[in-house]
Amino acid sequence: MKRKSFGLLLLLFIVLASEMAVQTAEGRMCESQSHGFKGTCMRSHNCALVCRNEGFSGGRCRGFHRRCFCTKLC
Repeated sequence: MKRKSFGLLLLLFIVLASEMAVQTAEGRMCESQSHGFKGTCMRSHNCALVCRNEGFSGGRCRGFHRRCFCTKLC
C-alpha cells in the first residue's frame, strides 16, 4: 500500500513541477476579473471562451466564490 501511495505522490509532484516550469518559462501572467462572464464559474473552459471574446488569451475559475479571471501575458 505504501508503494502505491509513494508512486501517486511522486507522479503528482512531477506534474506540479512541470506546470511551474512551464509558467516561469512563458513569462509573467496578468489576471483581471471578467466583465462578461455571468454566474458562478464552474468550468475554466467556459471562462476562457468568454475571456477570449474580451480580448484576453484565456481564463480560469478562481477563489471561494468561483469567479472567472481572464489571463494574458504582461
